[in-house]
Amino acid sequence: MRVGVIGVGDMGSGLALNLIKNGFETSGYDPDPNRMTALTKMGGTAAGSPADIGRTCGAAFVMVMNGDQAKEVILGTDGLMQSMASGSAVILSATIKPKEAKEIAAAMADSGLHLIDTPVSGGFPGAQGGTLTMMAAAPDDVLDQFAPVMQAVSANIHRVGTTPGDGQTVKACLQSLLGSMFSATFEAAALAAKAGVPGQVILDVFSTSSGGCGIVNNALEKIIDREFYGTGSHINTMHKDLTISMSLGEDLGVPLHTASAAMQIFHAGRTKHPTGDNWVATKVIENIVGAELHREAALKTGDGS
Repeated sequence: MRVGVIGVGDMGSGLALNLIKNGFETSGYDPDPNRMTALTKMGGTAAGSPADIGRTCGAAFVMVMNGDQAKEVILGTDGLMQSMASGSAVILSATIKPKEAKEIAAAMADSGLHLIDTPVSGGFPGAQGGTLTMMAAAPDDVLDQFAPVMQAVSANIHRVGTTPGDGQTVKACLQSLLGSMFSATFEAAALAAKAGVPGQVILDVFSTSSGGCGIVNNALEKIIDREFYGTGSHINTMHKDLTISMSLGEDLGVPLHTASAAMQIFHAGRTKHPTGDNWVATKVIENIVGAELHREAALKTGDGS
């Protein structure tokens, strides 16, 4: 089976890389020519449009930024639904609103195509390393049929439901937790900086305590080494994901006090540093308190730079 990937940025390039490593002929499409060049260098085939992917692939991952983009590449006049053969699968790995996944499924109802709603977690390292966690929602026979394709990019595939939207709902719950963990780490880092505690001390203690985990440890590493750009975890993505969590909470009447505060921290970070990664939100708090957290020493400054 030839497999397609639509959207070959930080996440999609990892999908393509691991599909190729696992022996799948892989085609990709992205409007960014630099990304297409990188795809061909890793052994993939550049396609001219989503429809071109559909003409040659029996399964296609959709790893775009938002629901509007997902609808365009799946349902649009040059989308997958116009060209994929009956029995093929659209693997929706982008994170979008649950209701948007349901809308896409409704539009695909008579197409003869399968829709696997399976957002992922693991970020840039997980995508590049083939160790993503997938939250997969589709009938069991469909998941069984396309399991080899999904296993090529994932270390953990959880079957969380059978209908489109189920996967996105679980992802929204997860992101409300992760966003809150990130923002708490940013605040703790600024607190330590203002108190004059060296960043290495904070990392050593946090990482070996009950509060240590992949999210906290990685964020602290980036903060104390002042790596706020180009790490593969753009702040726009988490900000978007948190808006999805908040929207679901509003739809269901569930108060999300902590996630709401986290979203505002990410909103502030994105406004002040729009090209930064998740941890750049720490700089906003540091600027307020006039101190930075560095690996070996907390340096007090006036501008938070």
